Amino acid sequence: MSLFDEESPKKKIAHEIGSDLSLLSADELSARIDLLKSEIERLQTERQSKLKGRAAAESLFKF
Repeated sequence: MSLFDEESPKKKIAHEIGSDLSLLSADELSARIDLLKSEIERLQTERQSKLKGRAAAESLFKF
């Protein structure tokens, strides 16, 4: 048996876009909302970092 035969453990998905929400409690929905809000903040922070990097590169290469 090689090292590649073993499956790596999969990270559990906390929320899948478009999934059925009807079986979730109000508390579970609130937890998912909080999770998604924090993910949005993380994405916005990364986007701002990328935009700053691009702006710096563009200013460096302007003639």
